[in-house]
Amino acid sequence: MASSSSSGLTFKLHPLVIVNISDHYTRVKSQSLPPPGTPHAADASSLSPAPPPRVFGCVIGVQRGRTVEIFNSFELLYDPSTHSLDRAFLEKKQELYKKVFPNFYILGWYSTGSDAQESDMVIHKALMDINESPVYVLLNPSINPAQKDLPITIYESELHVIDGIPQLIFVRSSYSIETVEAERISVDHVAHLKPSDGGSAATQLAAHLTGIHSAIKMLNSRIRVLHHYLLAMQKGDIPCENSLLRQVSSLLRRLPAIESEKFQDDFLMEYNDTLLITYLAMFTNCTSTMNELVDKFNTAYDRQSRRGGRTAFI
Repeated sequence: MASSSSSGLTFKLHPLVIVNISDHYTRVKSQSLPPPGTPHAADASSLSPAPPPRVFGCVIGVQRGRTVEIFNSFELLYDPSTHSLDRAFLEKKQELYKKVFPNFYILGWYSTGSDAQESDMVIHKALMDINESPVYVLLNPSINPAQKDLPITIYESELHVIDGIPQLIFVRSSYSIETVEAERISVDHVAHLKPSDGGSAATQLAAHLTGIHSAIKMLNSRIRVLHHYLLAMQKGDIPCENSLLRQVSSLLRRLPAIESEKFQDDFLMEYNDTLLITYLAMFTNCTSTMNELVDKFNTAYDRQSRRGGRTAFI
């Protein structure tokens, strides 16, 4: 690893990428921990803490000349045993993002950790068929209260000759944070999340997320009841009721609907319709403003035509 890059590229990182990586790491870490109250949780607390999990994904954005602007990111499926990526999943995600953001391209990838590792170069080289010079965004999830800078490091790859052998190495690159109005509002909203006296968050966003969490938890508990009931029926502990089985079968057909290709097409169609409605609203507002402006011009020119014989503007 070299100390600094010599490519001369200027990197602009949006807060949405940092929030996405942090959220990805938090979800994976929460899922890897045993739930409290289980015997495994008590055993795990007495042992040494396990190393934090690493997450992987792609960063997308645009490059204008020597300026690289990273707007968004999405997750990747990674096999740590073979150090390989799921190419089918990557191509599918890339195709979906192309439909919604046609101007965005895959600029590189991201991961978590305190420093770049040797195995990271394998993933870096695997993405060179998509981008010949990918960017590596590394987030350090460890909390350091004394640190003033963001725990984000951006690496580029350069070809250096080491012991007479040309090798690719990671080099650090400087970056700046670039935000738009919507991102500033969102970051400020998240930063002011504070628990109230009752233990729930005081903002509308936290209340909405709490409601979604409660609904998913209730759905999970009811599905577990059906699962235990079907297992007991299969073992012969309770009599078989065909009418109830038909109702359970009808319910289960709805659960995997979100994983089908039809759901993805319907979701993109509704998303595009929503964008179209938003654009139409903007055009309508703009047209109304233009009509008011034209009416004012007509009024002004009508007065001048009465005095000097000029015709109306429209």
